[in-house]
Amino acid sequence: MCLAVPGEIREIFADGSAAVNFLGVEKRVSLDLIENPRKGDYVIVHAGFAITTLDREDALESIRLFEEMGK
Repeated sequence: MCLAVPGEIREIFADGSAAVNFLGVEKRVSLDLIENPRKGDYVIVHAGFAITTLDREDALESIRLFEEMGK
């Protein structure tokens, strides 16, 4: 089973990858599958690739729910 935790793009690098923050954990992921990624966008990542972007409000609501489950 997979859980799709939204991550926020914090920095975009020249090689097409990005630093993405997932609930305080930062990972470097590929942006090759995303059109026009921007710093501050929220993405869902699978196997090291950002596969889709999310609306900011939806992403923040998902993050809130994940944090609530962890309490």
